[in-house]
Amino acid sequence: MSFRSDFLWGGATAANQCEGAFDLDGRGLANVDVIPWGEDRWMVVTGEKKMFEFDETHIYPATHGIDFYHHYKEDIALFAEMGFKVYRMSLAWSRIFPNGDEAEPNEAGLSFYEDVFRECHKYRIEPLVTITHFDIPMHLVQAYGGWRNRAMIDFYKNLTRTIFERYQGLVHYWLTFNEINVLLHAPFMGAGICVEEGEDRFKVLYTAAHHELVASAWATKIAHEVDPENKVGCMMNAGTFYPQSCNPKDVLLAQQKNRENYFFVDVQSRGYYPSYVLKEFERHGFEIPSQDDDLRILREHTVDFVSFSYYSTKTVSADPSKMTGTNNLMSTAENPYLKTTEWGWIVDPLGFRITLNEIYDRYQKPLFVVENGLGAKDEVREDGTIEDDYRIDYLRDHIKAMKDAVEIDGVDLLGYTTWGPIDLVSASSGEMSKRYGFIYVDCDDFGNGSYARSRKKSFTWYKNVIQSNGENLD
Repeated sequence: MSFRSDFLWGGATAANQCEGAFDLDGRGLANVDVIPWGEDRWMVVTGEKKMFEFDETHIYPATHGIDFYHHYKEDIALFAEMGFKVYRMSLAWSRIFPNGDEAEPNEAGLSFYEDVFRECHKYRIEPLVTITHFDIPMHLVQAYGGWRNRAMIDFYKNLTRTIFERYQGLVHYWLTFNEINVLLHAPFMGAGICVEEGEDRFKVLYTAAHHELVASAWATKIAHEVDPENKVGCMMNAGTFYPQSCNPKDVLLAQQKNRENYFFVDVQSRGYYPSYVLKEFERHGFEIPSQDDDLRILREHTVDFVSFSYYSTKTVSADPSKMTGTNNLMSTAENPYLKTTEWGWIVDPLGFRITLNEIYDRYQKPLFVVENGLGAKDEVREDGTIEDDYRIDYLRDHIKAMKDAVEIDGVDLLGYTTWGPIDLVSASSGEMSKRYGFIYVDCDDFGNGSYARSRKKSFTWYKNVIQSNGENLD
């Protein structure tokens, strides 16, 4: 059996990587705004270096993005030209609640997203909306300490009820947190947290994890109450961990790394903390900061589907000296059987199929691939064309693997959105020159350029893929 007849083909972006207009129409400052491009980026992302405001020595790419705020009609029209069935996008929390703890929302922010959703529906494109894609109002970071603080649950509930009620009938597919497991690897970007001197890092991060998990369950509950037609999913940074050898120590470590990665979705999909993590908590002397009806809310309001990003698998070795690389914010050892991209990310289409099977076997819920793509440098020729065959080859191989997971292995798959259908700021590196799109944006790493849009060769290729429901991959 090929892809279902209502398979949702499309593309995915994030507000902080494309919107720009960071200080327009009442929007407040967010954690993602103050993450710079350059050598300090990783230190800020991980919370090792505090940067709570702008300075004159850094460039802050999220402040301009690709100016989707003023180009959204043009961009959505291009998505429609490719035949998109779905457009995955995110909301900037600080555009709706500038400080995050207000009682009343910012109408200009709500109106902007309503306009975007209506523009999508004009072309029969279904919005798939990530409620928070690493966006946290800086006021919540500075005044409350980010997601380490339980008060965040109520602020998030207020945000979700506001958007579910305002966009009822316009949005039916929701994701609560983008790559929720990134919290453990990039706490400032993922949860607005800088671990302070003297704090127990493990306890701080898993306290924040509990708060996000409870908030996610509340969002699922509220979404279903506001509109029973709403479908709510979780979203993780996926990619199976391989053992580097058949040494049992490597195999055990791979199992442990996979469990660490799946922990959040285990709770969101199954409704309870698994025994392996309870034992880990016990060893660290950590008690789940559960209050009121937390455990009941988790149990009764599990997600409708599981979504994830896939760029590559990871490989682990029990020998720490072999863990020399990084793939999408996570450490990895070398895999001699696989090639890497210009940025050192492992390319593993078969690993995509393996990951799809692993997730589906684990949860037995419909899956949705919401990020998959190749970051590469594109050359604009004198005639303005861009021959990005390398991107076509990458996506073709991954779609073939995804097709095998559906046709041969029986994975129940709702849809597939590439990252990103239009060039945008890279979350990992902060660069515009690390391009993913079918649509080229004339903007450089410094924010300079006309911001004009143009079609790459892959634009027509993906249009044919969608038109044929994945049958024509040539």
